[in-house]
This record gives sequence, structure tokens and C-alpha cells, in this order.
Amino acid sequence: MKLTAESRNGSAPITGALESQCWIDRWLSTCHDLANLELSNPMMDAVIDEIDGRMIRVGERWLADFASCNYLGFDLESEIIAAVPAYLERWGTHPSWSRMLGSPVLYEQIEERLCELLGCEDALVLPTITLIHMSVIPVLAGGGTIFMENRAHKTIYDGCHYAAARGATLKRFQSDAPDDLERLLLEDNSKPRLICVDGINSMTGNATDLEVLAHLARTYDALLYVDDAHGFGVIGERDPSELCPYGNRGNGIVRHLGENYDQIVLVSGFSKSYSSLAAFLTCTPALKRLLKTAAPPYLYSGPSPIASLATTLAGFDLNEKRGDLLRADLWRKTATVLECLDELGIHTPNRSGHPIIEVPLADHEDIGAAGRFLFENGIYVTLAAYPLVPRNEVGFRIQVTASNSQAEIDQLVDVLGKLANGFDLQPSKRAEEAA
Repeated sequence: MKLTAESRNGSAPITGALESQCWIDRWLSTCHDLANLELSNPMMDAVIDEIDGRMIRVGERWLADFASCNYLGFDLESEIIAAVPAYLERWGTHPSWSRMLGSPVLYEQIEERLCELLGCEDALVLPTITLIHMSVIPVLAGGGTIFMENRAHKTIYDGCHYAAARGATLKRFQSDAPDDLERLLLEDNSKPRLICVDGINSMTGNATDLEVLAHLARTYDALLYVDDAHGFGVIGERDPSELCPYGNRGNGIVRHLGENYDQIVLVSGFSKSYSSLAAFLTCTPALKRLLKTAAPPYLYSGPSPIASLATTLAGFDLNEKRGDLLRADLWRKTATVLECLDELGIHTPNRSGHPIIEVPLADHEDIGAAGRFLFENGIYVTLAAYPLVPRNEVGFRIQVTASNSQAEIDQLVDVLGKLANGFDLQPSKRAEEAA
């Protein structure tokens, strides 16, 4: 910060501080809606005092939790919880080596189990998906071009912009518009070429057109980088014996759509379906060797806690034993909520049946009042305010889990009916046509 002579003598404000304040004011102006919501709504920045299954206590109020991403309910499974103490006894809570310095064999065991489950050639475990995006995207992009879908998750966006700061060119294409992507690929002859997309969109719950994108990647010698944070554990390989449309085994969008890993890097984590703090990417052995020396989280980051590695390994076992039953139960509960919205004539962009259900409001300014109404009626959801989403998509997101009880699902359905009577929600196309 540069000081003027006057500021050194205390007779004038510091120029740098004023410039900084202007920058902060501009940022606060952009986030005005979100900042106001955070200050005024009990579902924003809330402190959870206690849980009882999928019921949570905020202050004196108990609410049914539909904001959790623990889709399979592994966080509450006694079999998984019971597995942790033996690992802690053997390894302590947190051997604080980076993986490059000293990698507990638990990581290798997880990577081996991943290869078997996913059907990939190799895998690398790192602490979080965000760290993977920030460290791996720049390595894969190099000085080439990144083609990023315009609705990719913010963490992909940040990773791509970091890669651009290190020399890559960033181009954006319209989601659900493969022709737009192909046009950009035809116009750009740089190498390497990286296509970055969400597997399952974190707001709509809908899947990307992976088959078309994979075809384009192979045709134009690009690498398709897929964030499957909300797909892994929920959707998996299709089979005539499957218990529900999610498929079997929860081994992710690549297997769900019958694809292979040729020219595809799948990134996901254990923090959602497996309720553990760790993440991974699929890779070839050659890419894995490269990332061990080029990806900062492998070289420098503190590791995942031993309890997280333990619950991941125990989660693999439970997934083999009961995962498909849990997914079938999750599908039924999600279908109940989607049927309720359909009967009420309320729009949701969810056309997949996956357990992420966005409900946009007709008037974005109603978000605070609608959030308070849900809270006061015992329902806890994820509020989506501007600029987290465009103004015409402001609303809330319901995340169903296998461990939500039927009573909680019934309560949610009842409150949604009351909400529809008191607030303007966006009508479904069927309701619009009927009107």
C-alpha cells in the first residue's frame, strides 16, 4: 500500500485504503441480495446445535433437513461409525504428512477399490474436489485451450481461471449446446484442449450429454474433464436387474451412460454419498505419475483425516452390501417430492429424477420471505439467491437423502402445498398450458 506524505503525517486518508474500500463496495453491491439474505434469514449461516437422524435443531427449533448432500445416509450408518475406532487406534487422528512425503496405505487401498468400482485404469485420491480443480485443471490445460460450459460449478470456474492466469486460453460454450462446443473446437487448433463440464448439475439435478461430449472430445483430440460430485454414489451402471432408474453400484455417470474412460477424466468426491472428506480423479498410470510431482495438493497439502479414510473404506463395503437398496429407497422418496410438485403445477428444471430438486420463485425478491416460511414450518433447504444463480432462477434447492424418514417426506409435501398457496412459484409447462 502506497502512503502519501500527508497520510504519513496523519492528515489525509491512505490512498490504498480508499481504493481497497471502493473495491469492497463494488463487491458488496454485486452480492447485495445474498448479503441481505445472510443477515436476515435463519437458514443462512445457521448454527446447527444438534441432530437426530435427519432432524436438526437450530436454536430451539427442530427442522427436517433437506439441505444435506449425504444422499445414501452413510453419515448415520452405525456399521460405518463402528469401523472408525480401529483405524484411529492404528493410525492416530491425522498423520500430518503430505502424500508425497508419506502416504498411509489407506490411500492405496481406496484407489484400488475405486478402480474396481469405476472400471477405470487408475485413480488418485486428494483431499477435496476444489483442490483437484485448482491444481489439476492447470496441469491438464497447460498453454492450450480450455472449453468450459457456461453453467459449470463455481469451483470449476475458479480452476479454469487459475489455469488461464498461468497461460491457458479460456473459452465458454453454452450448456446443452454441443454444436456451440463443436464450433469452438473447429475454430481453435491449439494443444492441449480440455473440455470442462459438470456431470450432474448441482442445481437442476440433470445430467450432461456425456455421450455427445465424449464423441466430440475423441473426434477433436481433446480431454473431457467431468465433475461428477452429485452423481457418484447415486447413479451407476445399468442392468436389467436394477432396482431403480439410478442403476446399480453408484459408480458414476460414465458407467451409468455406458461410456468408457478413453479421453475422459472423471472427478468426484466422497463428501456427498459416502459422507467422507476425500476426493479423487480417474487417470492413466502416466497421468498419475505426472500429478504426483505437478499437483500441489499431493506435494504440500495436509491429508484427509484418518476417520475420513476409514469411513470411505467402510462405505465401499456397505455400498456392496446394501447400496442398491438405499438407492432404490432414495429414488422412491425423490419421486414422491417430484410428483407433489407436478400435482401442484410447480416448475422444477429436474427432468432426471435425481435427488436434487430446484424450485424457482416467480419473483426473486420473495426469497427471504419464502425461506422464513419454510423454516417456520419445520423445513430446512438450500436457499439459492442472486448472484449464486441468475435472478430468474432464484429459489431453493431440496436435497433428498435415503435417511430422510417417510414422515419427513410427508411433512415436506404438506409444507410445499402451503407454500404454493402463499407464494408465487414458477408454474410448470403443463400448468401453463392448462391455464
